[in-house]
Amino acid sequence: MSRTNAKPPAAAGTARPAKASRPAEDAYPGSSGEGVLFSLGKVVEQRDGITAGHCERLALTAAALGVAMGLDEASLLTLYLGGFLHDIGKVGIPDAILFKAGPLTEEEWDAMRTHPARGESICRPLKSFRAVLPLIRSHHERMDGTGYPDHLRGEEIPLLARVLQTVDIYDALTNTRPYKEPCTRQRALEILEEEAACGWRDPEITSRFVGLNRRVLEKIRTYSRPAAATSMRRSLNNLQQLLAS
Repeated sequence: MSRTNAKPPAAAGTARPAKASRPAEDAYPGSSGEGVLFSLGKVVEQRDGITAGHCERLALTAAALGVAMGLDEASLLTLYLGGFLHDIGKVGIPDAILFKAGPLTEEEWDAMRTHPARGESICRPLKSFRAVLPLIRSHHERMDGTGYPDHLRGEEIPLLARVLQTVDIYDALTNTRPYKEPCTRQRALEILEEEAACGWRDPEITSRFVGLNRRVLEKIRTYSRPAAATSMRRSLNNLQQLLAS
């Protein structure tokens, strides 16, 4: 879930972002770990019915964009995990801020901007989620350095975090939020292109996402992920077959 017109933070964070590294094949949870994953991912959604389905849509759409970019399976799995876990730090944000219908005050923005670091702290003890930490921490950074929490610039922002944020913004724009009505898909894509042009988003990733035709995006919207007990690799294989059909 993303407020796309967020003001840049007044000061850089003091903690260093998690180092991005190529995920190892054993860096992902088995069936019991997946149960933790899906439970954590649903916590934020269950606080408000308006955002129901956001994490699952984000996981699938980010993985689909990764397929379009030719990313390897380990990266696709990381994107899939990141879709479910990217906003887990919002469990510590008061409802009065998270679901406020109007603009946030500067103090409220200060609280909101803590959620990436909070999420990283929550997931850091889980070794099976270590590859996802850079996505959780850095999905609100901007290419021009005005994002948060670390003011990263350009390719300092991990590639997969740049992929995830593109999809996160699109999903937020095209779905109802407490503070706005949904945009049309076409307008959401235009906003992404505008934000890339002004230096906020990765222009190459934005262009690739805009290039995903309507048929592909509609397939993603109607795709039903298998039960949580089904492996993530099998789920991704099913998604790849769907997109290829």
